Amino acid sequence: MNKIIVVGSSNTDMVVKAQKLPAPGETVLGGQFLMNAGGKGANQAVAAARLGGKTVFVCKVGNDIFGDQALKQFDTEGIDTSFIFTDPDLPSGVALINVDAKGENSITVASGANGSLSIEEINKASLVFQSGDILLAQLETPIETVAHAIETASNYGLKTILNPAPAAELPEEIFSNLFAITPNETEAEILTGVKVTDMDSAREAADVLISKGVKNVIITLGSKGAFLKSDSFDGMIATEKVSAMDTTAAGDCFNGALSVAILDGKTMEEAVAFACKAASISVTRMGAQASMPYRNELF
Repeated sequence: MNKIIVVGSSNTDMVVKAQKLPAPGETVLGGQFLMNAGGKGANQAVAAARLGGKTVFVCKVGNDIFGDQALKQFDTEGIDTSFIFTDPDLPSGVALINVDAKGENSITVASGANGSLSIEEINKASLVFQSGDILLAQLETPIETVAHAIETASNYGLKTILNPAPAAELPEEIFSNLFAITPNETEAEILTGVKVTDMDSAREAADVLISKGVKNVIITLGSKGAFLKSDSFDGMIATEKVSAMDTTAAGDCFNGALSVAILDGKTMEEAVAFACKAASISVTRMGAQASMPYRNELF
């Protein structure tokens, strides 16, 4: 027991940091190039592992150098890779990321093998679900596969945290199986129809999600922190003010840290505060997985 199971994507990030993000048709010169390990699922698995969570990662990579490098990195991070599958035909996922001088980014993803993670492969990993405590999922793999993983987790009594990113509409039956959902403002609006601009509108959006059956709603608000609605708390939780270098994967850091904090037995308010602190550290560093903090940095 005491396992976090992450079902999601693994990508290699090709990052260019420049003064500004290019407009359509524009070329921006003078950038700095970095190649980093990424993918929302992989980022969250690394965040959880570095913060002390016993982490199992279920994903799919290509039979190529990027897939090989990803597996070696997961082993280095102490992540259980027993249920990482290899697609014989599709390449590993790749993300092209532009980052401006303020740390804001724009991202284009070629999903590759991530898009072929199947229900059958989730079934092959069902043994690990039986011994897990938390399922952490996102939406960079097929939604039907994510939905099946959530249903499987519910059947085995796991607490499921869904980070609904990239933004997408979800089947209604998913919501009642969620312990927590963690949209940002844009994702919350797509899921609820409520435009989130402040605490009142965040509460309105959270109420919609609670009415759908979600037990805890956390709407992440970047540098403002996060809005939490649960049985015991209803309000904003602030984050530390920092000078952001790169916001890539800050949300992934938040979700990995949230999972660890819940596994540690923290209250939802304490868990969200812990996740905010971890994310605030991650934005002061370049890269996705490279920016994830270690447990001793939060204490």
